[in-house]
Amino acid sequence: MAFRMKILFISLGCDKNLVDSEKMLGLLRREGHSFTDDEQEAEAVIINTCCFIGDAKEESVNTILEMAQLKEDGCCRVLIVTGCMAQRYQQEIFEEIPEVDGIVGTSAYEEIGAVLRKAMEDGGQVSCFQDLNKPLCSPGQDKRGQAGRVVTTGGHYAFLKIAEGCDKHCTYCIIPSLRGSYRSVPMGQLVEEARKLAGEGVRELILVAQETTLYGVDLYGKKALPDLLRQLAAISGIHWIRLQYCYPEEVTDELIAAIKEEEKVCHYLDIPIQHASDRILRQMGRRTNQASIRHTVEKLRREIPDIALRTTMISGFPGETQKDHEELLDFVEEMEFERLGVFAYSSEEDTPAASFPDPVPEDAKEARRDEVMALQQEIAFEKSQSMVGRVLDVMIEGKVADEPAYVARTYMDAPDVDGYLFVNSEETFLSGDFVRVKVTGATEYDLMGEVYHESAE
Repeated sequence: MAFRMKILFISLGCDKNLVDSEKMLGLLRREGHSFTDDEQEAEAVIINTCCFIGDAKEESVNTILEMAQLKEDGCCRVLIVTGCMAQRYQQEIFEEIPEVDGIVGTSAYEEIGAVLRKAMEDGGQVSCFQDLNKPLCSPGQDKRGQAGRVVTTGGHYAFLKIAEGCDKHCTYCIIPSLRGSYRSVPMGQLVEEARKLAGEGVRELILVAQETTLYGVDLYGKKALPDLLRQLAAISGIHWIRLQYCYPEEVTDELIAAIKEEEKVCHYLDIPIQHASDRILRQMGRRTNQASIRHTVEKLRREIPDIALRTTMISGFPGETQKDHEELLDFVEEMEFERLGVFAYSSEEDTPAASFPDPVPEDAKEARRDEVMALQQEIAFEKSQSMVGRVLDVMIEGKVADEPAYVARTYMDAPDVDGYLFVNSEETFLSGDFVRVKVTGATEYDLMGEVYHESAE
């Protein structure tokens, strides 16, 4: 008799984790399993976890405990945990949460179907881990070599994970021990996957990795991201290509040229900086300094004047003084990033920073974070106000319920992390449609606009 189950799949954490989830869903679908969002219908629950910072770890633990209770109250017969928490805390999960039937490590996703079957048929606790540094080939590839994915982002945009692992070893980060060394996905494989996504209606590709800027160094002996961008831009059906997780010290003239010259590549760059104090940057193990960051930002804005720069900062890193914090505030005020997020430092066990002296008290970390965000809010409002009157091509995300209006994104807005543009219109649009809009108003993080008809001008 065929082995088929109705599965509730829960994906936590970052967009890179989401790609892993979508590929696992593709594998499971190909094996004949079906999916449900109803907890009471689920015969099996799979949770793809995150444990990058304390809040993510807490969310993962709470979700596992909630689903463990479901085994008592619902139809669930099998509970499987995958992802970073599974990789990091295998033994602890089995011991502390005996309701968990299976654990799959970060490099063994292609075995999700086998683990599900074994846990169901044999009983007991099943685990599967593989070499973290093995070469990459996409889980879910069918016999024709096309990557099978269940895209969960609505179908009009999708994340394309171009590499796995990291070689940077920042002192606050656990990722290299959970994901292995930096390994690029072969370019032909990525282009093939992108073509398939485009054929399924995806119009925006968002390139992600722990670090996208080093793409290709392990396979081709050079930074091959510009070459990849040009190949992806040639794919029919793709309208936007967006870059995330670009380390500033790795941004090259060739990459800037590709962003500038390829019309489909959004004038948007996510460059995580983390701090502005050279002393704190050294403590973090970052391979750059404030002068170098300034040089990169200035070059990007000179070569691509309308570029939108997103960055992230960490407040309250061990040893951060009030002087360091004020240097960060001055830097943020001067740089005027279009998009900026701040995290209060989270001490993670097994990282060098966890044992650093002079920890910053929690209330001080949070107060400093709030101060940076308050400053950024002022900058964001000024940036938004400057957009009023501009005409932009925007992507429709969906309709506002019970109103003649739509939610959209501009080239400056990545999904879920940036703002939106609200379009007032009686016309009918679908998610993924591109519409020309004139900006008529602004708040700190969102814009308002109306459909632009040139004949009306």
